[in-house]
Amino acid sequence: MNAVASNQPTRAFPAHYVDLKKEITQGHEEAIVASWKSLLDELAIRTKAIEQAGSNYIPQVEFASLSKLSQEEIDRIKIVGSVVIRNVVDDDEAVGYKEALKEYVKANPQVHGFPEPNKQFFEIYWSPSQLRARSHPNVLAAGVFLNKLYRAEEDDIIDLDHNLVYADRFRIREPSKNPWGRHPPHIDGASTERWVDPEMRKAFQDILKGDWQRHDPFSMAGRLYGNSDMYGRPNQTSMFRSWQGWLAMSNTGPGEGTLRVFPAVQLSNAYIMLRPFFSPVDKTLKGDAYLDASNWVFDISKPDITGIYITPQGHFTGVAPTDEVHPHLRLETAILSVPRVQPGDMVFWHVDVIHSVEQYHSGPEDSSVMYIPAVPLTPKNVRYLARHRDQFLKRLPPPDFPQTELGESQFVNKGQETDIAGPQGRIAMGLDPFEMPVGATKGAQQAVNEANAILAGEVA
Repeated sequence: MNAVASNQPTRAFPAHYVDLKKEITQGHEEAIVASWKSLLDELAIRTKAIEQAGSNYIPQVEFASLSKLSQEEIDRIKIVGSVVIRNVVDDDEAVGYKEALKEYVKANPQVHGFPEPNKQFFEIYWSPSQLRARSHPNVLAAGVFLNKLYRAEEDDIIDLDHNLVYADRFRIREPSKNPWGRHPPHIDGASTERWVDPEMRKAFQDILKGDWQRHDPFSMAGRLYGNSDMYGRPNQTSMFRSWQGWLAMSNTGPGEGTLRVFPAVQLSNAYIMLRPFFSPVDKTLKGDAYLDASNWVFDISKPDITGIYITPQGHFTGVAPTDEVHPHLRLETAILSVPRVQPGDMVFWHVDVIHSVEQYHSGPEDSSVMYIPAVPLTPKNVRYLARHRDQFLKRLPPPDFPQTELGESQFVNKGQETDIAGPQGRIAMGLDPFEMPVGATKGAQQAVNEANAILAGEVA
């Protein structure tokens, strides 16, 4: 995520973005205006329901029940775009991960992290705990379940039956009266590419044609071949993660430094995509009068893409919604803290979900999570996995993260291949070939064959 505070200097958007807006909306203007009005009506209803329900609005399911969920329960997860999966890992095992991580940090005080001097977020990727957790059979199975909520066509070169490892970091956040300001509301992944890249735009084509109700956030259209990083933005993810996620290593609830999500992914996608084409008529109005559809007009005269900024260095930020520029989302009250989690629970949120981290942690104990997303098998993802594997073998940081000369190669008690749990864990790490799933589609078969060729170095 690359966001800038609203009071920081930014560059103006290039004038050609006005032409882009004209190109996108040409022939659909009336439908877009009607769609905007219906979207605002639905947002008013849904955000009220979200506010009234609180954290319980977010689905909570047992890992052991994933294969038995009703269609209604699955649909609910997809509508909200976030889910708590209980008891993925045994409580004692998850707590053991955390205690071992503390010892790993203690044994290697040179580790990078923040905030200084009391580090709580660590640039560590290859500890024994992380290798064990990412390769845990239940963690991999949860990822496969979530991958398969997406809809791919027969010829799409993707295998949703495999879940890949994407090494990320962890945090052990202590209670504090000081704010944690590093993760305000944002959306990971593509920035202006959502509008600029014709392929990426396909993921949102129904919205941009004035039919947001038909938008399916779980369609692979546009996501498989779209370019989500056209401009080389820093700190971007090279893999397509179907769901962001983390494994809880502590007892953590609302108000204790946990994750917050906007729990209506179809609606937030529609609003984020359409907002740059509308402006308020009277900015002095307040409350419902300001939000009313009659106070908003179709306006493509300005180049700005609402919620995205250009830094003084010339980089586009990610999408960073705020109450100021995205008022109909009612983020102050409709972005919810996830329900209380216990060690071994996992929380996942769709790649497009607006999310943040609570600024304050007023709980009695640490708020600790290990970041583990869901990642399907695609040729692009496996190309990264091959580089990721090579970095693991050298114990250097994964390619997407800040590079250091030695990484963890000289660390005491660094993770070993023997810490990877079982054959499926080795496959997910790119250390062994992928197996062909039973009943694989034509596209999935091609994806697996290409993946094995990439890992073997037979193709680039």
